[in-house]
This record gives sequence, structure tokens and C-alpha cells, in this order.
Amino acid sequence: CNRRSAGNNISGHHRIFNFFGIGYVAIEVAGSLKESMKSTFSSHLNSTDIITLAFLFFLTLINIFFFPSITEAFFFIVSNFLGIVAVISVSHKAAIQKNKFFTFVHDWYPLIIIPLVFKETYGMIHPIWQYDFDDVLIAMDRWMFGGDPTKWMQSFSSPLLTELLQLTYASYYLLFIIVGYELFRRYEKKEFHFFVFCIVYGFFLSYIGYFLLPAVGPRFTLHEFNSIDAELPGLFITKHLRSLINAGESIPHNVTNAIDYVQRDVFPSGHTQLTLIVMYFAKKYNVKTQWLIVSLGTLLIFSTVYLHYHYVVDVLAGIIFMWCTLWSGKKMYACKDVHQMTTNN
Repeated sequence: CNRRSAGNNISGHHRIFNFFGIGYVAIEVAGSLKESMKSTFSSHLNSTDIITLAFLFFLTLINIFFFPSITEAFFFIVSNFLGIVAVISVSHKAAIQKNKFFTFVHDWYPLIIIPLVFKETYGMIHPIWQYDFDDVLIAMDRWMFGGDPTKWMQSFSSPLLTELLQLTYASYYLLFIIVGYELFRRYEKKEFHFFVFCIVYGFFLSYIGYFLLPAVGPRFTLHEFNSIDAELPGLFITKHLRSLINAGESIPHNVTNAIDYVQRDVFPSGHTQLTLIVMYFAKKYNVKTQWLIVSLGTLLIFSTVYLHYHYVVDVLAGIIFMWCTLWSGKKMYACKDVHQMTTNN
């Protein structure tokens, strides 16, 4: 297991306390803003806008606090400021001008903001920690199962099964679009907006998990990353899909030290958390493709461990994060609805 020592004098515990402290400040400031923003302009912000603005502000505080450690901190701070301005401007124009273009952008901008925020966390997490917690996750798996599940699964692996699971794993982002588009077309905007809010909120919660417990996953610690195609071969497109996913996680092609580049995005399993949320909405609103979504989603969650991307404990954490997202998300969304009605009246 690749475990690194801290690169500065701040201990791991202090970092965790710092993250919670920064989060508390962000929540307090967001709450103050919510109370002070009583104008018509502020009423144009929906729940997704508010949670996006709060998270961009949270990331900005982290960049400021750890400025000496994060090489691109200034760029991230400026980018977050521009993102905040863009979200506020688009929401204002969509409400005031009733322009179809701005309304469409306001509905779908999370498709852009989520991957951008994901890449920002890439430039922040490892420079802050210089430490991977895979040994903790491996120990938890071994405590639960008496061994390493990814190695046990190799006993029934086959090129056909690997090909199927690699395809389903790669369909992750497609699931959001399929369900989101059907809700957008068939239902009232309220249902669609609640779906988008829960997805965005779920992503942001998973990113907080990455900050608190950064890790690289079993394909680097329990298996040889550069031998994965020989160890777990597919049929036709598995290798190409792996290369595409590696590129999305900032791993350059054919490098020998891929662990130095990969995103620290293992705990919780965002694939598990967000896939379960999509499956929940597919069933809740009885979308036409619900059985396709449930089937693909079930295979996708299994594939996270089979393909060596995650430990089982990551999947279990993803289930817990999914429940927390929906439980707290419903309460937050309801509070915004009450505030909106009060403001409009």
C-alpha cells in the first residue's frame, strides 16, 4: 500500500479540524447571506444555485487557508469568483428576461460546473495532504471480509464479464442525462429541479469525503496498475474505456508513476452514491427507462469493486452518503420552498 508522509507540519487531525472549521464558517456566512438577501434579485436563486454558491465559497476558503500548499490556489480562487458571478447572472437573466436560452442554461449548467469543480479538487487534495489513507480502507475491508474482495473476485473474472462491467461503469454520467432529460420533458419543473439539486448536492458531499479521507484505490495498492489489462482483460473496448477513464482522472498515457497523478476520489464511492440517487428518482417518478436504469445501476455498483476502482468499504460509504444526501436534501429543498413562498408573498 502506497502511504505518504505529510509534507508540512500540520497533522492529519489538524487538517480535518480545519476542514470542519472552514465548513462551519461557510455555513454561517451562507446563512447570513440568506437572511440578508431579501430582494427580488435574491429570490431568483433556486436551491441548486444556493448549494453551488456555498460550495464554491467553501472551496475558496480552503484555497485561502492552504494557499502556500496549493500551487494553483490563486487560479482556483479567481475561477470560483467567476463561477459565482456566472451562476448569479444566469439565474437573474433566466428569471427577468424569460429568455429560453438562459432558462435552458440555468436548468442544465450543473453538467458543466460539476466536472470543473471535480478538477479543482484534484489540484487541492493531494497538495494539502501529501498522504493516502488506503491502508485504513484496506484494513476495514480485511476486518469485514477476512481478505481483499478485489482479489477474491478475480477467481470468477472473465473477459466477457469484464467487458460488460467496464461498459456499465463507463455509462455512469449517461444515467444522469437519461433520467434528467425524461423528468425535464415529462414532469413539472419542480420535479426536475429537485432531481438536479440532489445530484449536485450529492456530488458536493462526495467531494467533501475525498477531502477528509483521500485515497487512490485498490488498482494502485493491491494490484499493479500498469498490468491491469493483462490481469483483468476484456474483449474489444475495455482497454479503450479504461484509457478514457484514466484521462478523466488526470492520469497521462503510458506513465510509470500513475499514482502521482491520479485523483484522490475513492472514499466514498461517488459512483455508488450518485447511481443509487438516480435509481431512486427513476423509481420514484416511474420513468420509462427505470428498469434499464436499475439494471445498469446495479451492475455499475458491482463493477466498482470488480474492476479494482474501489474497496467494498467505499461502496458502503456511498450507500450511507446516498441516504444522507436524500434525507438532508429533502429538508434543505423544503426550506428553500418555504422561503421562496414567503419572499413572493
